[in-house]
Amino acid sequence: MLANRRQFLALVAAASAAATHSGPIQAQPVPTGARIVILGAGAAGTALANRLTARLPGARITLLDPRQAHLYQPGFTLIAAGLKPASYSVSMTAEWLPRKAEWIQEAAAEIDPEARRVVTTSGRALTYDFLVVATGLKLDYEAIEGMSTDLIGSNGIGSVYAGPDQAAATFAEMSRFVEKGGTALFTRPATEMKCAGAPLKYAFLTDDAARRKGTRDKVKIIYAAHSGAFFSVPIVNEKVRMLFEDRGFETVKNHVMVAIDPGRRIATFDTPEGRKEVGYDFTNVIPPMRAPDAIRFNSPLSWQQGPFAADGWLEVDKHTLRHLRYPSVFALGDVAGVPKGKTAASVKWQVPVVEDQLAAQIAGRESTARYDGYTSCPLITRVGRAMLVEFDYKDNLVPSFPGLIAPLEELWVSWLMKEIALKATYNAMLRGRA
Repeated sequence: MLANRRQFLALVAAASAAATHSGPIQAQPVPTGARIVILGAGAAGTALANRLTARLPGARITLLDPRQAHLYQPGFTLIAAGLKPASYSVSMTAEWLPRKAEWIQEAAAEIDPEARRVVTTSGRALTYDFLVVATGLKLDYEAIEGMSTDLIGSNGIGSVYAGPDQAAATFAEMSRFVEKGGTALFTRPATEMKCAGAPLKYAFLTDDAARRKGTRDKVKIIYAAHSGAFFSVPIVNEKVRMLFEDRGFETVKNHVMVAIDPGRRIATFDTPEGRKEVGYDFTNVIPPMRAPDAIRFNSPLSWQQGPFAADGWLEVDKHTLRHLRYPSVFALGDVAGVPKGKTAASVKWQVPVVEDQLAAQIAGRESTARYDGYTSCPLITRVGRAMLVEFDYKDNLVPSFPGLIAPLEELWVSWLMKEIALKATYNAMLRGRA
């Protein structure tokens, strides 16, 4: 464990130096005229485009994404905690993209991997030699009956995921709640989701806000888990269970929100015993998450069977991230149908794997680069304290700073890693330098 701030600053400096100076520079360039289309200019697509322009001189790289704004999504929780303004998470997509790449400001509408062709939303057809799908995912608010993003910030409804403005509106609604007290209801969907620790974080932050306000005795907190556990990694789940008990949370399991009535402030859940209504004064709504429609309905790239099929996640090998039926197609980030990895931390480790796999395929050799499922969750437990939980496909804890940061202890240094160090590393990743 770190003993003081001087040690922390030394740690951050070392991490930042490593992030800034590592990257594709050391890799052997592979000259090519290959046409590479990347769907999505979020964290994964942008980081890969920057690395490929350095690794593959001569390659014709095209990105498809209609979004003008780039959103630093790990900052949403800090905005919803009232610690950062909404602008903290917003920059312009154009700032991050390599000049040598072409940016088409449209989304993909259809994908035909047999013909190696993508059709954009305006009907423009693009052919490719290699396709990287990094579209992110769809927040399916409409799947919750009665729910709309327009409701966020009113009637006791918050939702940290929808965007920076909605995260700020969630903080305002949570602040009104802790002034008066009542019942706070926290849930998560039954689908795969990005940053699965975020629902837990916001339950802890609401508890902390009430304690700071002096109204905790007027607040009841209910956490409704979608399954029989609060967290997928058993040892972390047990730690969360202990913290919930210590903080006085009520918990229910196998509850999945299917409807909400803003007027009556009632949420309806599917449970093993049938439909059940739970009242709330404040709730953080987390929608089901699925692959975008262009992938799920207008391409053959999704899993055909198994746990990832229903929601359309891309059918890729979990280690190489190459499509199992179309070897010229790769997936990165949230849309990948792999057991873990819907975080920016996962993207940081996935991007070099796809870069090397793709370069090796062009060069006619085999790549040994593998993604082991690494993901990271700075699990905030109160303002100023967090657990830096890192794990892999096998649920092994894989701390980046063994002997310095204990992953299951609530530490100020883990909080500072989230609040200060993470964004610098994220920005270096976008540049292809981490």
